[in-house]
Amino acid sequence: MSNMMDQKEMETVRELIKDIDTAMLTTVTEEGLVSRPMKTQEVEFDGDLWFFTKKETNKYDEILHNQEVNVAYAGKSYVSIRGRAEIVEDLDKKKELWGFAYDKIMQTTYDDPNIVLIKIKTEAVEYWETGSFTKRIAFMFKRITGQDAESADVNETVELDK
Repeated sequence: MSNMMDQKEMETVRELIKDIDTAMLTTVTEEGLVSRPMKTQEVEFDGDLWFFTKKETNKYDEILHNQEVNVAYAGKSYVSIRGRAEIVEDLDKKKELWGFAYDKIMQTTYDDPNIVLIKIKTEAVEYWETGSFTKRIAFMFKRITGQDAESADVNETVELDK
């Protein structure tokens, strides 16, 4: 099912990803797709995702070349977010999102000119809620019997207004 993301859908996505610290960010390279783990910033999901990185990384160059990205979350449920990335060097935003742990992880401070933010503007979200035993059984039964598993309502796809 595909529709525009409304407030209820936004809240659903927010709930599904809120306790997942690490996401897999996929970028496009000349050789193909590359995924790597990234720490999601603790910002309430409003359609944008934020990550810290350094300018001297491949992902920085990849985003400058091609802004199409995907972010995948796996926890009690699964969420795949497709969007467009941009590099943000806003010092105030970096300070707002920076935490003490980053001093140790990145071995620098937020005001280091090599530190940048990746802002991902969400275009579409697909998620699978695994909390429903009945939905999982219906999905597996339909798959086993060769029926259309789409109607089992195991996942949802929503698109944001652009």
